[in-house]
Amino acid sequence: MKKRILVIDANPKQASFCDALAKSYSQSCNSECEVHTLSLSAMTFDPNLTNGYENEQRLEADLVDFQTQLQRAEHIVLFIPVWWGGLPAKFKGLIDRTFLPGFAFQYQPNKTIPDKLLKGRTAEIILTLDTPAWYYRFIQGSPVKKQLKHTILGFCGINVRSTDYIGPIVTSSPEQRKKWLKQIAKKAMK
Repeated sequence: MKKRILVIDANPKQASFCDALAKSYSQSCNSECEVHTLSLSAMTFDPNLTNGYENEQRLEADLVDFQTQLQRAEHIVLFIPVWWGGLPAKFKGLIDRTFLPGFAFQYQPNKTIPDKLLKGRTAEIILTLDTPAWYYRFIQGSPVKKQLKHTILGFCGINVRSTDYIGPIVTSSPEQRKKWLKQIAKKAMK
């Protein structure tokens, strides 16, 4: 049976470097993998969880597809641009709208920690930055990694295996970008 991998380009902008990295990863996976790629820029949905969890909000077709792909996946690879030190709003909206009780987690009576409904999956996080990676990690404290690893993915049972930092993108040369693309391609071959 082929390993099912979900590759997510979490940049809301089309033709981004995240898109190029996601394609490099997807194209470099071996034939023993079944790879499905989702691009946030191609998805259409309201990112606002209007009523929280109090009233059900109908999921648009792209969100239903995302949940289906997430349930099928054994391994998730996230390519995320860091904007203002955090997640792009549309990507956070994707999480807010789809990582719902009964799908991603479920509280039980008399328990403070919910059941993790997405257990058994692993993830890799690849962050693109315009800040030097060392500065984002050690001075700013890598808030996106912490949020994803502990309060989103980990909360739902997804085990984050690694986080890579690529940047600064804004001042990078074409040669440097080619090196990063090769680095990600090698990561996919493992």
